[in-house]
Amino acid sequence: MSTSATTPTPTPAPGPSGRAGRRWSAARRDNRDGWLLVSPTVIVVVAIVVIPVLWNVVLAFQKLSFLQIRRAGIDGPYTLENFRRVLTSAGFLESMWTTVVYSVGSTAGSIVLGLIAALALRNRFPGRGVVRALMLLPYVAPVVAVAFVWQMMLDTQYGIVNVYGQKLLGWDGPLDFLGREPFALVTVIAFEIWRYFPFAFMFIMARLTAVPREIDEAALVDGATPTQHFWHVLLPQLMSVIALLSVLRVIMTFNKFDDVYLLTGGTAGTDIAAVRVYDYLTGRFDAGGAAAQAVVLSLVMAVFLIVYLRFMARHEGQED
Repeated sequence: MSTSATTPTPTPAPGPSGRAGRRWSAARRDNRDGWLLVSPTVIVVVAIVVIPVLWNVVLAFQKLSFLQIRRAGIDGPYTLENFRRVLTSAGFLESMWTTVVYSVGSTAGSIVLGLIAALALRNRFPGRGVVRALMLLPYVAPVVAVAFVWQMMLDTQYGIVNVYGQKLLGWDGPLDFLGREPFALVTVIAFEIWRYFPFAFMFIMARLTAVPREIDEAALVDGATPTQHFWHVLLPQLMSVIALLSVLRVIMTFNKFDDVYLLTGGTAGTDIAAVRVYDYLTGRFDAGGAAAQAVVLSLVMAVFLIVYLRFMARHEGQED
């Protein structure tokens, strides 16, 4: 009796279509996993940022008082009256100019002071870590606490600045730093510089740490003076960080409210745009006007951001 061996039929190798299908399935699975990972962040951003911004735009085109906000809806009625009143109101242009001066002065001062502090603490010395930690105190301290301290120091009756100014500097009388023009604006700019120079200090210090020591040694061998070393060696290495700091600080300062409001309440020539929005809402009970002014402020900031992006794109194109 003869037996015949059954030869198993070999399984055909998967063709190109099978490999492509598996790659497509893997790509879809990766995309799905990616969306699952980022979905919590997307939900938070939409709920906290996107929806309030869109709702503010809706309110900006409706004539509403503070008590009528709950009855507002997306069905209108819409009008441009809020923007007309805001743009033609007394003090609007002065407020925008004050905001620009406050933002530019605070940004430039904080970056310059942060640069000086970073250069001073670049080299090692005993206790450098403690000094660096203390340098961050103005930035991490509660704004209410530090604003109260500044108010007490600058008080016209018992403030330490006026007391020693009259005793040591020969002032004829106390100076009203928080209630008189132009001292109030200079004071809030100085406060902003003091409070936020640690922010610039951290960025610049991190970039200085990454600068190769070989560059410093080469400049020293070539006989560069400290001034030449700074202008021709260190500053070009820091320009990208300084540009980033400039746009970040301008955006943050342009929208600043709490520092100025706690120090002066927006009086004596410190009526910046953010304080003016707050005054429209709580002082005049004009919700539509406040929303319209907030939209105008956002558009101004968008212009600054576009200019910065174009500048950086041109700068990167020149480097390439």
